[in-house]
Amino acid sequence: MGIIVFLIIGAVAGWLAGIIMKGRGFGLIGDIIVGIVGAFLGGYILPMLGISMGGGLIASIITATVGAVILLFIISLIKKA
Repeated sequence: MGIIVFLIIGAVAGWLAGIIMKGRGFGLIGDIIVGIVGAFLGGYILPMLGISMGGGLIASIITATVGAVILLFIISLIKKA
């Protein structure tokens, strides 16, 4: 059950990141993948910066969305180069 929740959180985060980063998304499936990878990235980077969202579903979605936005930004920089 935990992996299903993680995939749903990644999907929501990828969708939100696609909306936040207008024009830099990869469509629904691509944004879901970015959201899942962003969840790992956000879970790694935010604690290193001393930012703690706490526990719970909303905090997990926020952390994953921040990670996905960072990932989309990095991908857009690489695409421009």
